[in-house]
Amino acid sequence: MREISGGQITDAVERLCIQANQFLPEDVRKAVRNCRDCEDWETARGVLDKIIDNFEIAEKEQVPICQDTGMACVFLEIGQDVHITGGDLTEAVNEGVRRGYEKGYLRKSVVKDPVRRGNTGDNTPAMIYTEIVPGEQIRITVAPKGFGSENMSAIRMFKPSAGLEGIKDFILETVENAGPNPCPPMVVGVGIGGTFDKAALLAKKALIRPIDSENPDPFYADLEKEMLEKINRLGIGPQGFGGKTTAIGLNIETMPTHIAGMPCAINISCHVTRHQTEVI
Repeated sequence: MREISGGQITDAVERLCIQANQFLPEDVRKAVRNCRDCEDWETARGVLDKIIDNFEIAEKEQVPICQDTGMACVFLEIGQDVHITGGDLTEAVNEGVRRGYEKGYLRKSVVKDPVRRGNTGDNTPAMIYTEIVPGEQIRITVAPKGFGSENMSAIRMFKPSAGLEGIKDFILETVENAGPNPCPPMVVGVGIGGTFDKAALLAKKALIRPIDSENPDPFYADLEKEMLEKINRLGIGPQGFGGKTTAIGLNIETMPTHIAGMPCAINISCHVTRHQTEVI
């Protein structure tokens, strides 16, 4: 049994909140650059040039990539041989978010109540997702999620009779309805299976998978490629000005489901698909 203190978790979350908001993951940077090289529409190329300039300046100057520094989504893979000491895990994570957003001069965007509003003043509480895994380490991923793209996400409880075509149509419909609102080029996370809530979690986890990876199941790997191509034929383009690059990535995650259902969730992210990971 290995002991990890709440203070270690707080320190890691603090670092990751700042890093995730200042440094775009390399797979996302590479995808944007590749799409810029493939664009033949002058306006689209110009927009992608500005996007590249923006994330390069953010890294150099160590300032946020986007003014919407997001709601802190924190994924914890906790080894079953870990004992957390020195306080409450949830509070340790929230204290890390509190410190990170203060120290990093990151915008606080969380309200106390969904209807009555009122800013919490420190960007807490974080959205915390825990998973117990083998081992004696904790893998922490912080993925700040902006709501220009989050608001364009959707879930649908399909009957199995809808089949694969129903899912394909739903993905295209959701992206087309989103249009320029999620600041394309976007990353599309798709979750299929489980229950109502699990499908949404799968879609969000799909966004933190490298976009230059593919689903290990060849069936879904082919579907990822097909749907990315179809999305990019919609012509929405960077920031909605037209072009070949509406999305730079589409990841699909699946799990078993009930015989009577086929839940499908789509979590859309902008080109600033932020996430940083640390293992302690």
